[in-house]
Amino acid sequence: MQIINIHEAKTQLSKLVDQAVNGESFIIAKAGKPLVKVTRLEAQEASAPKRIGFMKDQIQVPEDFDVMGAAEIANLFGVE
Repeated sequence: MQIINIHEAKTQLSKLVDQAVNGESFIIAKAGKPLVKVTRLEAQEASAPKRIGFMKDQIQVPEDFDVMGAAEIANLFGVE
């Protein structure tokens, strides 16, 4: 595995990233001391976006949904 000085890695970053993507991992060192290993990620394919309405016909909204708890809320604020 190739060991690259940090200064050289900064000047050749694009080339080194291309190498890593092609499976050639490398190590970045500072003053000869290895610091990090750079390797490609095994990224997953982007999944299809979630579609709106996927729960249609699976849940039901009560008829009194808009007024549920109105009496309790009014009572909390001292309104009758």
